[in-house]
Amino acid sequence: MKKLPLIQITLFALTFVTTLGAGALQQGSDIFEDPSGIIQGFPFAGTLMLILLIHELAHYIASRIHRVDATLPYFIPAPNLLGTFGAFIKMKSPIVTRGALIDIGASGPIAGFLVSLLASVTGLYLSDIAPAAHAEGTLILGDSLLFSMLTGLTVGIVPDNFDIVLHPIAFAGWIGMFVTTLNLIPVGQLDGGHIAYAFLGERSRILSIAIVAVLVVMGIFLWEGWAFWAVLLLIMKIQHPPVYYWEQPLDRRRRLAGIVSLIIFIITFVPAPFSVNF
Repeated sequence: MKKLPLIQITLFALTFVTTLGAGALQQGSDIFEDPSGIIQGFPFAGTLMLILLIHELAHYIASRIHRVDATLPYFIPAPNLLGTFGAFIKMKSPIVTRGALIDIGASGPIAGFLVSLLASVTGLYLSDIAPAAHAEGTLILGDSLLFSMLTGLTVGIVPDNFDIVLHPIAFAGWIGMFVTTLNLIPVGQLDGGHIAYAFLGERSRILSIAIVAVLVVMGIFLWEGWAFWAVLLLIMKIQHPPVYYWEQPLDRRRRLAGIVSLIIFIITFVPAPFSVNF
């Protein structure tokens, strides 16, 4: 009889609690004064946890299909604005074909993107328009091409000196799309790195170097987080390990999955994701 994955279950439960707390604090609830107020964080926490879970389970299922030994998802609780640093699965055996690279690499971002898209549309319909608050320290979210289009379709034209106050479900959807973007960066062993290597082979290393350089420049001029992300990618190593059976070509379905992933990356990319009003 297989043992229960106690570590994964415990981390999932802890992360659900920390995201609940983060969601409640976003709503102005003082959970330290009144712990029952934590329930106000459920729309945000439930949505974000679902996005992360679907993303990682898609990876896990694709790995099992290709007989790659992979763990169930590890969630990472954190005392930050979101209550988490995300989730990941650990692959214990190599990915041996280009087709498997596409299936495993693209499955998570595409699945997570679809849930994020649904959450964003639903949350935007539930969002409010309010007079713009110009208080110092206000967090401002950047817009991707897709989120900007969704806002126009669901909310309409926002009058001057007014802002959209995102519903927690919409905020979770925005975060889900941002996480998708990060995973699809075509570097190293990120999901995007798997896809890039499946198409380009060893030439993907040149692309990885160029992307890291661009992230550094963007970190200087747009958002400091990109520079941090570039350093993290260098620490993780930008060289993708080779596959055993490179000669097996990519079929039309997998090429399409790669193209769809690239399109998702482009339309969800936010040059300056976060800024603070001074």
